[in-house]
Amino acid sequence: MGCGAGATGAFLQEEPNRTGRRVMCVKFNREMYGLDEIPFENHPLGQRIYDSVSKEAWKLWMEQMKMIMNEYRLNLGTKEAQEFLLQQMENYFYGEGSSFPPGYVPPKAKS
Repeated sequence: MGCGAGATGAFLQEEPNRTGRRVMCVKFNREMYGLDEIPFENHPLGQRIYDSVSKEAWKLWMEQMKMIMNEYRLNLGTKEAQEFLLQQMENYFYGEGSSFPPGYVPPKAKS
């Protein structure tokens, strides 16, 4: 599971949420603070994420989502782009992880 790499165990500084609600996070495999609100309230994936994704895992997804949107040059005004992004989100949390665009080269780490 790629999202938790480098941020697991005792090194993860968990930020509390407003509600105090906790979930068993599917990315970190431990109980953590959950989201305060349901994302995509009218979509079944939104409820699933609310029930099983921590606030910290959601933050990591937001960074991944930015990369996907930029690299694939998605126009979220189109239904196809929205569906693609939802599929990437489902894969990220509940599947093998989201895919990288063909030819994608991750940025080099600063030394």
